[in-house]
Amino acid sequence: MSERNVRNDELAELFEEFADLLEARDVEYKPRAYRLAAENIRDYPENVAEMAREGGAERVGEIDRVGDAIAAKVVEYVETGEIAELEEARAELPVDMAGLTSVEGVGPKSVASLYDALGIEDLDDLEEAAREERIREISGFGPKTEQNILDNVDFARQTQQRQLLADARPLAEDVLAHVETIDAANRWEVAGSLRRWRATIGDVDVLVASADPEAVVSGFTDWPDADDVIEAGTNKASVRSRGIRVDLRVTDPEEFGAALQYFTGSKAHNIRVRDRAIDRDLKVNEYGVFDVSGVEDPGSGEGTDGSRTSSDESDGSQRVGEKVAGHTEAELYDALDLPLIPPELREDRGEVQAAAEDALPDLLELDQMRGDLHCHTNWSDGRNSIAEMVAGAEERGYDYVAITDHATGPGMVGGVGVEDDDLEAQLAEVREVDDDADIRVFAGVEANVDSEGEISVRDSLLEELDCVVASPHAALDGDGTERLIRAAEHPSVNVVGHPTGRQLNQRPGLDVDFGELAAAAADAGTALEVNANPNRLDLRGGAVKAAIDAGATIAIDTDAHRPESFDLLRYGVHTARRGWAERDDVLNAWSLDEVESFLGL
Repeated sequence: MSERNVRNDELAELFEEFADLLEARDVEYKPRAYRLAAENIRDYPENVAEMAREGGAERVGEIDRVGDAIAAKVVEYVETGEIAELEEARAELPVDMAGLTSVEGVGPKSVASLYDALGIEDLDDLEEAAREERIREISGFGPKTEQNILDNVDFARQTQQRQLLADARPLAEDVLAHVETIDAANRWEVAGSLRRWRATIGDVDVLVASADPEAVVSGFTDWPDADDVIEAGTNKASVRSRGIRVDLRVTDPEEFGAALQYFTGSKAHNIRVRDRAIDRDLKVNEYGVFDVSGVEDPGSGEGTDGSRTSSDESDGSQRVGEKVAGHTEAELYDALDLPLIPPELREDRGEVQAAAEDALPDLLELDQMRGDLHCHTNWSDGRNSIAEMVAGAEERGYDYVAITDHATGPGMVGGVGVEDDDLEAQLAEVREVDDDADIRVFAGVEANVDSEGEISVRDSLLEELDCVVASPHAALDGDGTERLIRAAEHPSVNVVGHPTGRQLNQRPGLDVDFGELAAAAADAGTALEVNANPNRLDLRGGAVKAAIDAGATIAIDTDAHRPESFDLLRYGVHTARRGWAERDDVLNAWSLDEVESFLGL
């Protein structure tokens, strides 16, 4: 087979595009199957293309939700660089599907109508047609829809990329603070991928329980931080703030738990939960859990395309049978003989089976973190002195912190010199600060891992340091597995930092077989980092789980360049929780004595 580099994201995007093209032409069933497959391919801890090369479609078919036909298409793409059926669909509908569907109110079927009627292929065509008032002439559109499209084209151009978690989460918390001031609001919570703490999100989903939904909608749309109101109905509304769409949904207080579970997702998790309910003659949907043992046709609780039901109506059509749960999430899971499953785990990675076997992990908590092993000062590209960074760690109640400024080397400009005694001079200053500090201050470095896995600091100098983080900063494409294994096996390296080198929405980083890397790191006694910087979140959740399954130790570090950045730790903790991390899996959740032992001090 061809050896061209094919990332999991690339494969996932192909099947997402395929799903949209099929949906545009009213193909049933397949779009949902392709989207589920795309999601699981993207999150799979191994490189799927390499699986195709090694074991063909049979090996790829081991991925959940990837059937024989999709597996064969993966192999076809890896071998030839294209999928014949996808090329045919593109030829039939030659449009920028991702760009056009990023416009508010334009979905795949609308794209097909716009192309068939006006030949619109991209955002430029769409804007021109809207300005010339040609869209209103198409059946199903009209002047209002045309103006909405025109109003949103520029915004779509700006926001085709997903939002970073650290942009969306604070916004969501501000929304919840506002909802708290609405008298009619009873309970409230974020939902969707944001509640599952995914690294990037599409928009912010907020769920509110109330007996007076119209009052909640009115109060929500009066939010001072809303830049504009997109829509407002009887129990739903959408606004835009800070360039991010915020969707509100109001539910009956007695159905809040069921709605929260349902709209938190993921879709794959909810399908697994639904199937468990069916086995017990129960039906689960956004309104509750219902005993349907005496009902002839209880229905599926899904739309005809397999998507969640999301209508404004509350006509009771989904409330079939005797209601047995729905007030709280815990009540819903208990009705299925399951403990409450934490939102971060709801990705259909075995969490339902683990819950059924009372084998869910005791997930790491933020207050269990005892220190940070990766931060920077003004000796390299940080903003503050060593003493100021240590003071910031002290203020957060840490027991220890490692000063790990960049060393000069591949991909790093402005690092601490390793050939002119600069690093040794810094080491002396760290020792002085350590003597005066109330916490342990480790002297360290963030060394560079070159394209061959060599470390950019000489061994004799590494041996003088307490904590060595080795990270890739250059040549950040292709397969990095062997390169990182070599770094992990270096006797002086304690932590492999941000292993893939990815920057979310900017560069995908290295392809890595995390199972192989984790096994090598576990044997070498080297930790793998979850870099909590929201631009990285590297390792991602699926890779964390693969690492833990292989017996590797995880370090969750902020890569802080100023004291305030220590507060980013929560993003790393929740990313690690997505990978099923417990306290004992995470190096800097350990006591000072345990960490010193790990570092060989």
